[in-house]
Amino acid sequence: MSHIAVVYWSGTGHTEAMAQKVAEGIISAGGEATVLTASEFNVSMMDSYDAVAFGCPSMGAEQLEESEFEPMFQECTSKLNGKKIALFGSYGWGDGEWMRTWEEDCKGYGAILSSDPVICNEDPDADAQNACIELGKTLV
Repeated sequence: MSHIAVVYWSGTGHTEAMAQKVAEGIISAGGEATVLTASEFNVSMMDSYDAVAFGCPSMGAEQLEESEFEPMFQECTSKLNGKKIALFGSYGWGDGEWMRTWEEDCKGYGAILSSDPVICNEDPDADAQNACIELGKTLV
C-alpha cells in the first residue's frame, strides 16, 4: 500500500478543503493518506512517504506563503529528486503564475509530478474538488 503525505498551508480554509479531497482520492485508490499542515512536516519525513502532495495558496505577488510553507518546502527540495509529488492550491487574484513557477521549480529539482497541478479561484467548486480527488489517485 502506498503511504502518501498531503502537506498544506491554508489561511482561509480553501487549500485545506482541497487537501481533504486529495486525501479522499488517495484513499479511494487504495492508498494511505496522512494529512499534515506545513508546520507539522519537515525534510526528515520525506523518506517516510512513497509520494507527497504539496498544497499552498497564492500569496502576495503570486508566491508561496512565506512564513511557514515556503521555508518548509525549501528544506524539502533536497529530497525531491526522483520523488513522486503533486501540487495544488487556491488563489484569489492573478492567473496562476505562482503555480506555474512552482511546478517548473519542482521539475528543476528532479521531482516526478504525478499529474498537472490543480488550482482554483477561492473556494474549490465541484470541478476543483473532483480534480483534487483525481490528483490524489495519481499518487497511488
